Amino acid sequence: MSSSSPDKGTTGLREAPEPLEANDVATVTVGTVVWFALFLVQLPFYGWYSDHGHTWWIWTCLAGGGLGLVGLWYVRARRDAIARARAAEDAGQD
Repeated sequence: MSSSSPDKGTTGLREAPEPLEANDVATVTVGTVVWFALFLVQLPFYGWYSDHGHTWWIWTCLAGGGLGLVGLWYVRARRDAIARARAAEDAGQD
């Protein structure tokens, strides 16, 4: 028997909860810094990585940092767009 069975007195439909607010800019910034730090920490060992066929580890960290910069641009634009929408909504309600 499913949890939405009619004998429980409900239809099984509920309102979706509001999304959680998070500081996306800080989260992406920390992740980007970590990727770049890992790149810089591994860079002095390039010879070892090259000898063992693991140079992709270094380039993965650099790609992660680069993609983090793209993500940072995106979350900042998203944050600003949400703020503009809220301001316009507030101005329209006055």
